[in-house]
Amino acid sequence: MGLVSLLKKKNRTTLFTTPSHGGKFFILHKFYQWYKSDISETDTHDPVSALLQAENKAAKIYGTKYTKFLTNGSTSGIIAAVLASGVKKILIWDKAHPCHKSAAKLAGCEIIEYELPLDQEWGVYRAITPSAAAEYLQKYSPEGIIITSPTYEGFTANIEEMSRICREKGVKLIVDEAHGALYPFSDKLPESAVKHADYTVQSLHKTAGGLNPTALLHSNDNDPSEALSMINTTSPSYPLLATIEANINYLNSSKGRKKINELIENIKSINLPQGGDDITKILIKKDGISGYELSNILFNKCKIEDERTNNVSTMLLTGIGTDKKMLMRLKKAIEGIYNGKN
Repeated sequence: MGLVSLLKKKNRTTLFTTPSHGGKFFILHKFYQWYKSDISETDTHDPVSALLQAENKAAKIYGTKYTKFLTNGSTSGIIAAVLASGVKKILIWDKAHPCHKSAAKLAGCEIIEYELPLDQEWGVYRAITPSAAAEYLQKYSPEGIIITSPTYEGFTANIEEMSRICREKGVKLIVDEAHGALYPFSDKLPESAVKHADYTVQSLHKTAGGLNPTALLHSNDNDPSEALSMINTTSPSYPLLATIEANINYLNSSKGRKKINELIENIKSINLPQGGDDITKILIKKDGISGYELSNILFNKCKIEDERTNNVSTMLLTGIGTDKKMLMRLKKAIEGIYNGKN
């Protein structure tokens, strides 16, 4: 099957996956029409200045020194953050996304890997604790550290305390917050790293209704523009960049914030027992069966697709495209499994 045929194929499963709009809801639903007006960076209307203006406005919304639009995902943001930071000795979680190590290699950094204990209750790794971070910083004396918060399954670090510890040690803090793009827009979600860390990367496409692979790089340290120019094309997609501006404006609007809070309240209303610190990552398990078995039952018998599974638990990802109807279907399916009916 070719790509065109694949994209035309109707998906008959209920998606609790990335992108979180589930094939229906995304911020700029008329995006494809924008390609009729695609432009070059040399256009007489000066799109480069317009982009810089949009990014400066975004920085004010997030309360950062710099916010840069990314059209190559959070991966490009992590790489640019390490390059811009100027660090040459960096701590990286040994189970982190591959781009963390790639970024360090491209920057010519000495890499020191740190370990995190596996949470046996859920079969996942939790976010690093401030005490563990302090111990690693004391032991290895790095110039920078990359942490993942939230983790894929929704466990978060104490970012404010982590930032304080790193500042005291003169260590640059880079936070992979790819799965936390909604955090700055709701006090019902964990606190975002954008105002605390030196660099924070977020994926708009994962949970915030953005198109693949739109993302953001926030900096309270150096301007990452030069670093980004080293790894990005000189011919960016301005329609795609425009969707990022629209995405941020929507999330920051009363309508967008209401949509996020509705999602949170809808998840609360289905009252499913779950792990993690982030309610939008529905982490579930059932005694007597593995997470893989639970995932297979959901997919094969209930036509529900999860995002990530391990031997103990299964995580179903939600975002602003997840409506109450989807959640009620999930609740019915899971209750059926718990009661032995599925």
